[in-house]
Amino acid sequence: MTDVTVAPTADVDSRAQIGTGTRIWHLAQIREDATLGVNCNIGRGAYVGPGVTIGDNVKLQNHALVYEPARLGDGVFVGPAAVLTNDEYPRSITPEGVLKTGHDWVAVGVTVGEGASIGARAVCVAPVTVGRWALVAAGAVVTKDVPDFALVVGVPARRIGWVGRAGKPLAPKGDGVWVCPETGASYLEADGVLTEA
Repeated sequence: MTDVTVAPTADVDSRAQIGTGTRIWHLAQIREDATLGVNCNIGRGAYVGPGVTIGDNVKLQNHALVYEPARLGDGVFVGPAAVLTNDEYPRSITPEGVLKTGHDWVAVGVTVGEGASIGARAVCVAPVTVGRWALVAAGAVVTKDVPDFALVVGVPARRIGWVGRAGKPLAPKGDGVWVCPETGASYLEADGVLTEA
């Protein structure tokens, strides 16, 4: 791990792979076999589970919890106290009342596409995929896949609009054309799918 900043109070397993320029702050925990790309920022108290894969330039804000086997693309933002779950049918004990072990369940993951953002205290209930450049609003609970560039809010999360690469809601221009108010970039909507023009 060269050119990596790790706070003295962080817990980084020696089997984790950490990319150049990544910063891991106070009380964060990076588990065994996790892979973090270059120039990531892992906030105070954040958790990255065993075998999780995180791309380049990813920000995990304070107390974000990313459970295995999550996969985060490049440029993903995970807000403060957001949770990416991994147990589709959570139980502490078996039907016979015996404490479950790692052999009593199968972890399922959340996949987050390039450039997507998960807002503060949002929960992504595995198994789901959050598409490229999508925006999950603060406090939302994602229970089904989120399309690329979708803006989703609420419990359960539902799409209320589209966002561009800048993260701002797109303005409709008619005939399925949407425009970013910040960059001027155009997007095309067809059959509930948004693509860059």
